Amino acid sequence: MDLQDPIILRMLQTAEELTAVRDLESLVWADEDPVPVNHSIAVVKNGGMVIGAFSGARLIGFQYSFPGFDGKTVYLCSHSMGIHPDFRKIGIGEKLKVRQREEALNMGYQLITWTYDPLETVNGYLNLSKLGGVCTQYIENCYGEMPDILNAGLPSDRFLVEWNIAGATSKRRDDSADLYEVPLLIDVEMDAQGFPVPKSVFLDYEDADVLYVPVPNQFQSIKSNNLKAALEWRMKTRKVFTHYLSKGWMVTALRKSDHTYLHHYVISKKRT
Repeated sequence: MDLQDPIILRMLQTAEELTAVRDLESLVWADEDPVPVNHSIAVVKNGGMVIGAFSGARLIGFQYSFPGFDGKTVYLCSHSMGIHPDFRKIGIGEKLKVRQREEALNMGYQLITWTYDPLETVNGYLNLSKLGGVCTQYIENCYGEMPDILNAGLPSDRFLVEWNIAGATSKRRDDSADLYEVPLLIDVEMDAQGFPVPKSVFLDYEDADVLYVPVPNQFQSIKSNNLKAALEWRMKTRKVFTHYLSKGWMVTALRKSDHTYLHHYVISKKRT
């Protein structure tokens, strides 16, 4: 990785630029079926956008969005974002999302939505705690079977993120509640390798205002070492989130913890 060159973001429109996006998408997800270039060209000409992040002349990240409509509201559907493996963990994803917000507001959008795997906590921290999005819907096996390196072997469950880019929710959110004063909705034990394994789930705390859901912060490592444990995390978190979100709760933040392998989602009854 060469960070001597500044990271430059810009909107992409040409066939050459969008071909580079397709190639980077294939690299990021080891995907043999990326978004076709002719499709992304049509998207940017019809209310969507593709934003590229460059180090010098090299494309190192992208964000791809298209218009959405649910019968009442027009919004921007943020379909995918990818960062080259050599340039991760330096804040490029957040920069792309902030630029997306700016461009979307200029185009007249008020809302951006997207989905992500709730067990991918790096994404959760960015989407909720840094950007200020909220999740009100849990979608079971959203995309069906996905053979790529991150998703293969498990149901493709997803959170639906709502990012009100013109409102108060579009702000960084840090929860400061004491971990020991908030009910935990999953009991966790450690396996022989020190990885967390979910045990009992608790669905009887509906009189509380705030609840925590423990989740592993190294889910891909668990999946690589113990697919059965990864599936247990998928099914038990699905049970908790579908129960509470169906009753009007929402996921408002992901709180990092001092525990080596655990973080905690914050769910509450009120939008914050």
